[in-house]
Amino acid sequence: MRSLWTAASGMVGQQFNIDTIANNLSNVNTAGYKKSRPDFEDLLYQTIRSAGTPATRDTLLPTGIQVGHGVRPAATQKMYSQGSLQNTGNTLDLAIEGEGFFRVQLYDGTFGYTRDGTFKIDSKGQIVNSNGYKLTPEIIMPADFIFSDISISQDGLVSVKVAGNDTPIEVGQIQVYRFVNPAGLKNIGQNLVKITAASGPSVGGRPGFFGMGKLQQGFLEMSNVQIVEEMVNMIVAQRAYELNSRAITTSDSMLATANSLKR
Repeated sequence: MRSLWTAASGMVGQQFNIDTIANNLSNVNTAGYKKSRPDFEDLLYQTIRSAGTPATRDTLLPTGIQVGHGVRPAATQKMYSQGSLQNTGNTLDLAIEGEGFFRVQLYDGTFGYTRDGTFKIDSKGQIVNSNGYKLTPEIIMPADFIFSDISISQDGLVSVKVAGNDTPIEVGQIQVYRFVNPAGLKNIGQNLVKITAASGPSVGGRPGFFGMGKLQQGFLEMSNVQIVEEMVNMIVAQRAYELNSRAITTSDSMLATANSLKR
């Protein structure tokens, strides 16, 4: 009875759906997090009778008979819609309003990309993220800079005042990076993604120009997860899981009935 295996694939698919929803909900307060959406596809079909085969010498069958074998996950897609901006007032909190990613250099020398703008300054005066990865292009503060007087413009120009001088000096230019297919980026944790063959190469540019998002100092982009939407998706997934389990129970009852037949 193929319905047992078909319904079982439905239960596995809905478990995967719940896993994705749970991850979205767990990151509802993660800065720069982008929600994931699971995509599903139906499995192979058994063709019992093909459409268009001859019924008589002069007629063709308008429809055929096919039986499906269930469902499986096809993809998980990151939804890169804009999250809400939260005013933190912190000097080095940055939000990208529009398209683009910050680029940081990992410990192995490769690059990671992130929408998380919670930056700090390390002991060498470099702008780094919460895990100590350097923002690139590298920006280093002068030795006697005043932290509260760091200014970052919407187009990424970083300037700062130093002790004994009221005139700000320019110390660097922040760039943001875009991708042809951001959904093809590989998630590696720590709010970071990496380039893949599907995403295409990164294209850097000045914030606010040529389609790049502009920067907002003192703001953070929050997660784009909508709690109500995820809760509704969870209810739908739960009911679909229950219905598939009911199909297994029904199939088992039918087998029990067939098994109890007597001559």
